[in-house]
Amino acid sequence: MHQLILWLYSLAVWLATPLLMRKLRRRALTEPGYAVAVPERFGHYPPPMDSLSPSSETEADEQFIWIHAVSLGETRAAAILLKELRPLLPGMRLLLTHGTATGRAEGEKLLLPGDVQVWQPWDTPGAVRRFLRQFRPSIGILMETEIWPNLVAACRRRRIPLVLANARLNEKSRAGARRLGWLSRPAYAGLSAVWAQTEDDAARLRDVGAHVAGVFGNLKFDVVPSPALQAQGRAWRAASARPVVLLASSREGEEAMWLEVLKQKTPLAPAIQAPAAIDSGVNQSVQWLVVPRHPQRFDEVQRLCEAAGLRVSRRSQWTAQPDSADVWLGDSLGEMALYYGLAHVALLGGSFAPLGGQNLIEAAAGGCPVVMGPHTFNFAEAARLAIDAGAALRVADMAEGVAAATALAQDPQRRMALSERCVAFTEEHRGAALDTALAVLQRLREAVDDRPD
Repeated sequence: MHQLILWLYSLAVWLATPLLMRKLRRRALTEPGYAVAVPERFGHYPPPMDSLSPSSETEADEQFIWIHAVSLGETRAAAILLKELRPLLPGMRLLLTHGTATGRAEGEKLLLPGDVQVWQPWDTPGAVRRFLRQFRPSIGILMETEIWPNLVAACRRRRIPLVLANARLNEKSRAGARRLGWLSRPAYAGLSAVWAQTEDDAARLRDVGAHVAGVFGNLKFDVVPSPALQAQGRAWRAASARPVVLLASSREGEEAMWLEVLKQKTPLAPAIQAPAAIDSGVNQSVQWLVVPRHPQRFDEVQRLCEAAGLRVSRRSQWTAQPDSADVWLGDSLGEMALYYGLAHVALLGGSFAPLGGQNLIEAAAGGCPVVMGPHTFNFAEAARLAIDAGAALRVADMAEGVAAATALAQDPQRRMALSERCVAFTEEHRGAALDTALAVLQRLREAVDDRPD
């Protein structure tokens, strides 16, 4: 019965291939990275790639450690894991796959000589078969949430251990997995091991069929912000005439909410009269810094701000220091440590619209207190722990968020106390990266022992 279900699923995925191609072409208009190496998505690789692949299944030293990190957040988690994994596996070769252009761009920073980076294969039997035949990984490590039925089934047939690391599953995703249990349950059950972030995640994952082999915590607690980026941000913060409040990793619709709050606090003038718009009220009290979550929205967010009568200065145009403006726009990738160093307080993007929130741990690790909205279901445990530790505040909506962040930014004593709690909070929960790396090493040893003579 399962084989019939998998065949029907495979047919549906194959029939959806033209839709995928259309989506890639559309996304490439704003993010050119989606037009790069498109044949890789279907398991077709250029001849130079052949020289980078293992020459035989028996040469253990040449086997790839495959990590799949679909997007930016998962790639950053993979970077944390790699810092612990590479010393345990000297000379390891990394095979790194992604599904998004931002993930791939970030992943390039993790590559060493001999490593390979390609797109994740589209989940048809043919694409998956060609991918596994080309690279023959000794283990596959899926980061956080990515489960594909054909990929799991193919790895089982080839006796490639496939694990889910830093695993999380929210209530909405569990409900979806249960509705499609005839397809998702065998996929979850086909994983060699699942290492969950929290006990709640573990319970939900078990409920959909996964074998949970450990609860290690969140890898992102082991993040170490770049000292150079932090130092640069703090230097710019010290030079700012006003305390800096960051709208961090904002998602579509949230900038409009934020601007509406500012309009209610202080009537904004037309763009040509923008200096008059910040003479009083909330706009004068703090320096706003906005960093959209997705780079394709940088121009859109600038237009929104300017339409509201605000002068915008973009990070890409700064030289020695930020230019004078009502709003600083963070339009760069890989510099969140700089932005958190620059900010006195951060509003957590994705938490004011019903999107589940973004990762708050990076902010806390940089000593930046967080004000979050009501929607943090993607990071529910981290959000709860941060609030309990006094490292973050919860508000009901954007209006309360702006008021709370502004008040905190203007209260140095309270702000410094929260900043110290942020650092202590992240220190307390470190250790998941090493535990995960050791578990990967154990699975590799077990896989070698299980191989037929």
